[in-house]
Amino acid sequence: MTLVMNFVSYVIPFLLILSIVVFVHELGHYLVARWNGVRVDVFSIGFGPELFGITDRAGTRWKVSALPLGGYVRMHGDADAASATVNAKAALDPDSFPAKSALQRMAIVAAGPLANILFAIVAMAILFATVGRPFTPAEVGEVQPDSAAAVAGLQPGDRITAVDQQPVESFEELQFIVRGSPGVALTFALERGGVPQEIVVTPRASELEDRFGQVHKIGLIGVSRSRAATEFRRSNPAFALVDATTETFGLITATLEGIGEMIVGSRTTEELGGPLRIGYMSGEIAKDGVVQIMQFVAFLSINLGLINLFPIPVLDGGHLVLYAIELVRGRPINERSQEMAFRFGLALVLSLMVFATWNDLVQFNVIDFFKGLVPGG
Repeated sequence: MTLVMNFVSYVIPFLLILSIVVFVHELGHYLVARWNGVRVDVFSIGFGPELFGITDRAGTRWKVSALPLGGYVRMHGDADAASATVNAKAALDPDSFPAKSALQRMAIVAAGPLANILFAIVAMAILFATVGRPFTPAEVGEVQPDSAAAVAGLQPGDRITAVDQQPVESFEELQFIVRGSPGVALTFALERGGVPQEIVVTPRASELEDRFGQVHKIGLIGVSRSRAATEFRRSNPAFALVDATTETFGLITATLEGIGEMIVGSRTTEELGGPLRIGYMSGEIAKDGVVQIMQFVAFLSINLGLINLFPIPVLDGGHLVLYAIELVRGRPINERSQEMAFRFGLALVLSLMVFATWNDLVQFNVIDFFKGLVPGG
């Protein structure tokens, strides 16, 4: 019974959320391919043996496959789903993918990641215009004794208006700035009883484990928000898309900064998660309601689109680099070089997947469990 409940609570939400994001991605490839006169042979959600599907009048086989951890669109002229090899005979057909110009192929390849990002913008715009965005005034409720805020002289009722001359409107904005500045002296502009003042506060570094078991180094000053209830501010429908676009590119920037910090070693790679962690997060967030699910789908869609734009062979970004080289040279690089590039890309992607899955196993104490089964482990 427990196994069945876990399947319903975690696996089903994970598969549904992942399928939506993958469908959007592949639909982007499909639509732009069709607009450019490319015949699409297969549109698959999942890999491996087909579970069920239909063939439309254009000859495309739409199917759901047994391994639901991704998907692909196989275009006419491609010998495999990753477009890594070409069917030489089919490539002579004007309806095939290889027969199209480098610019057309670049548009088709870029359409998948861009579809994910546009989908996230539209989803968040709908949320902002209907439900709204959480908003709490940047007003101090309680100040913990001996905290950074208490040492600096912050008092209950102080309303923060800016940090280091950066305007602050909500408590969430204040939290974001403080958490990202452990050990950094910040100048708070505030109003106390209607009188403007400035106070220098240095957030203390602290380690925080989130609901998914990830440990983050953050800054804390020791204040809580005022007891005023959190409200949701709806965006003007005319500006909801602008707000959603700003939010999306903010998330993209934060993700790229996080990856950069991991590369230079200033941030732990333990935060990298694979399918197990995404599945757990899907199940946990599904308990919070439709709004939270939509937010998570948008977040996952942004990440899928962004990752696929990385210039790694096998990923869409790798294809874009190769087609850009072809555009500059006037001819594609030789088949041997392409084969070596795709092998390198595949090895890199598989290594990252193994590493992320290992992180998941460690995070969920699976490794410790098996160590405990070994005498002396």
